[in-house]
Amino acid sequence: MRYFVHLAYDGTRYHGWQIQPNGISVEGEIERCLSTLLRQPIDIMGAGRTDAGVHARHMVAHFDYDSSVDNLVYRLNRILPPDITVYKIEPVSPDMHARFSATSRTYHYYIHTQKSPFSRNYSWYCHYDLDFPLMNEAASLLLKYSDFASFCKSHTDVKTTLCKVTEAKFYENEDSYYFRITANRFLRNMVRAIVGTLVDVGRHRISLEEFQHIIEQGKRTNAGESMPAHALFLEKIEY
Repeated sequence: MRYFVHLAYDGTRYHGWQIQPNGISVEGEIERCLSTLLRQPIDIMGAGRTDAGVHARHMVAHFDYDSSVDNLVYRLNRILPPDITVYKIEPVSPDMHARFSATSRTYHYYIHTQKSPFSRNYSWYCHYDLDFPLMNEAASLLLKYSDFASFCKSHTDVKTTLCKVTEAKFYENEDSYYFRITANRFLRNMVRAIVGTLVDVGRHRISLEEFQHIIEQGKRTNAGESMPAHALFLEKIEY
């Protein structure tokens, strides 16, 4: 049988989702704990691969196992590290795939404009003024394009840089903001590079026309810097 695991994690101390040869990963911890409880080697497949330091409020992974998994959520949470939580494990049809069956993914990037000891680990502190209305004008342009090579980390082995972005907007909450972006798929480092370029728009370093040209030129070197990982959350995956 195939099972979907719905989980969340604080990515601070991990070298990303994917198993690494010389670092601790979220995927590795879950596989280790599942294999211990089910008394056989268990391989899982995640819906995506978050980078080092990136968090997830909703990640989905699948694994195959021939028996029932009664009470597995409780037992798994007992032995998982405290920065990983499993919310639900459900049986799905054998053709369901955590990565390829997903129809959309949503990320949030958090920004706070007043210094706060409680936000610093999960939000980027911006100590200068940003023109958020102008940034939203620029963000809306993303929906008109499908090739996001300009925001893809260089020298990555990807077959295509095409993505379908269906939402891209900043939302305000008193002295904090978050950027919400939804697409069918994301390229490595894509959200952090988009936010970094939008910050250049918000600081009036580049115009809307220049932002548009950056997308069209397809060169990562023309886009803005990659924003810090600690403020990025994988928020939701839809099937």
